[in-house]
Amino acid sequence: MTTARRMLLIAITCIGCVGCDQVTKALVRANVEQGVMYSYLHDTIRLTHAENPGAFLSLGERLPASFRVLLFSVVALGISAGALVLAFSLRQVTQNQIIGLALIAAGGISNWIDRVTNAGHVTDFINIGIGWLRTGIFNIADMALMSGLALCFFIGHGSSPK
Repeated sequence: MTTARRMLLIAITCIGCVGCDQVTKALVRANVEQGVMYSYLHDTIRLTHAENPGAFLSLGERLPASFRVLLFSVVALGISAGALVLAFSLRQVTQNQIIGLALIAAGGISNWIDRVTNAGHVTDFINIGIGWLRTGIFNIADMALMSGLALCFFIGHGSSPK
């Protein structure tokens, strides 16, 4: 893959992901009161507004505020920057792995934007499941991170390097 094509692929992935995540979060903050829940598709999808001071599934929400800021802002931004550096510089990777690294970076950057602009909190709003079997509340950036990990570690290894 040429350097220009790789840069374009990474840029489109990051801009699209961060843009989609930030727009959906802004819509939720503007239109859904915190704690109110809307149910769709026979309660398979729930839309609610939660402000999460922690990480995935509120992990770390009870840590001291200064440590949370350090951990979830500085470290997360470092991991996102590292994923971008790898996406740009690694040569023996598949196209899926490049997209995966870009998704990891974009998800981290978008949640970092939330923390910086939203008093250290991330807006979460999606919950899926059937009956009592449900996910935690998450957002588009979280989906990007998880998809990126899947592309890098599970799907990406099956293809030849591009």
